[in-house]
Amino acid sequence: MTQDHIVLSPYEMPDRWYNILPDLPRPLPPPMDPKSGPSRMEMLPQVFSGKVLEHEMCTDRYVKIPKEVRELYIQAGRPRPLIRARRLEKKLNTPAKMYYKAEFYSPTGSHKVNTAIPQAYFAKQQGLERMTTETGAGQWGTALAYACSLVGIDITVYWVRAASSWKLGRRNFMQMYGAEVYDSPSDRTEIGQRLLQEDPNHEGSLGIAISEALEDAVSDEKAVYSLGSVLNHVLLHQTIIGLETKKQFEIAEDHPDIVISCLGGGSNFGGLAIPFAGDMINNGNDTKFIAAQSEAAPNLNGTYEYDFGDYAEQTPLLKMYTLGHQCVMPSIKADGLRYHGAAPIISALRNEGLVDTIIYPRDEEYVFKRAEMFVQREGFLPAPESAYSIAAAIDEARGCRDRNEEKTIVFNVSGHGFMDMDGYRDILGLGQSNSSAST
Repeated sequence: MTQDHIVLSPYEMPDRWYNILPDLPRPLPPPMDPKSGPSRMEMLPQVFSGKVLEHEMCTDRYVKIPKEVRELYIQAGRPRPLIRARRLEKKLNTPAKMYYKAEFYSPTGSHKVNTAIPQAYFAKQQGLERMTTETGAGQWGTALAYACSLVGIDITVYWVRAASSWKLGRRNFMQMYGAEVYDSPSDRTEIGQRLLQEDPNHEGSLGIAISEALEDAVSDEKAVYSLGSVLNHVLLHQTIIGLETKKQFEIAEDHPDIVISCLGGGSNFGGLAIPFAGDMINNGNDTKFIAAQSEAAPNLNGTYEYDFGDYAEQTPLLKMYTLGHQCVMPSIKADGLRYHGAAPIISALRNEGLVDTIIYPRDEEYVFKRAEMFVQREGFLPAPESAYSIAAAIDEARGCRDRNEEKTIVFNVSGHGFMDMDGYRDILGLGQSNSSAST
């Protein structure tokens, strides 16, 4: 019998995160202050916990995962399975081998706990009492609320209104973990009040929610800000995904030719791809990396330049592919992909020609139809963001069929969609009866 579920034991879970910075072809451009205004760099120790800031600036190739964090990872269901998608392969009639990393096997339903846990742990160790954050689709806010509940620290979440307006269950989930959740823009911050005065129905954006969470954290000496994507320390923590996956491919006696994930800010794409990208840089492995994005926010096709990470210009400038920190992006169901900038590390890899991107239409029907195919063959309901990863994997597998190429594809299903059915219903027209009731 073939082994379609490749599972590691807790004893096989990696005990170090991988930091790609020493292995990049060129040094990563550092964050910097703008030419005018107060120093954003000097503000960082007020915003982040000391350990998180240490990880952000770290240049060591490997960083030890604290024993307590490893125990919390096990509590959260790590290691997670790598699954061979044989039924999907058969449906596509493709010679490609398709594997997916099941990051949805998580108490909160997504990969986001991989960085939420260490960030909450380090804040608690420092004696801080509250964390503030933003969230787009709601997965990150839920993950940080979960982590804060485990370590015993309060949390305030600013949630992009475009998503919060239709995700009541997700809001309740965060609240069950003890989180205070506010629609963003909110009336709790100066930037939120100003935007609401301009438009009382403002849909918000991740950049705006980041501004609100930062403003809140800076005003409270016992609070610390936490980010769920983009920054170096987030991608460092997320490499647990790719490191596990490498071990699982060794068990399968295989190696991916194509690595795929969706990309908003870059956390789940980086988590899966970075360990394999390091191998390619160091060992010359011929691996293709594809970031699946929405036409609503194709940041990897933006301009590679220094830009702010938030709407109100409170962050340092980061060298990244960006659409502009105050750009207006249309709302989509996969709101976690609606961010103006890509992580500096992913942007650097993109600038070196090591990361490709595929952009899907903003109406999302094409993507969600492929998620429906995945559900009907593999049984797992993906988050709307993960549907983009699935669509790209299916498209690549069909290309292999047309070219008669035997490639190995791995893609990240970074979250489940149990709280996102309203989005699927709206796009796919679900919910209608198939027959009339008899009278």
